[in-house]
Amino acid sequence: MTVDVTDATFDAVVLQSDKPVLVDFWAEWCGPCRVIGPLVKEISEEYGERVVVTKLDVDSNPAVTQKFSIRNIPTVLFFKNGQVVDKAVGAVPKSHLVGKLTPLL
Repeated sequence: MTVDVTDATFDAVVLQSDKPVLVDFWAEWCGPCRVIGPLVKEISEEYGERVVVTKLDVDSNPAVTQKFSIRNIPTVLFFKNGQVVDKAVGAVPKSHLVGKLTPLL
């Protein structure tokens, strides 16, 4: 299951997680975001409780978007122990995302 995070919930859900976290930065109007969205959902279903999979709407949450210098979407950031450890920008294949997430487990 994916979790929608906001400026208000980001720290608690992402930075304080004891599990690896995938954050999909997206927007409703973004075509490539609609391509990657279903892949992120599949990953959340396949990894279950081992990973926290989140989505953050960049238009509604400018503070977090600015904090992590998100200039292009979709951008997927991978967090471990509250730190960004990897990222993917653009409509990348699912295998690319899985390849970045698996070593964090």
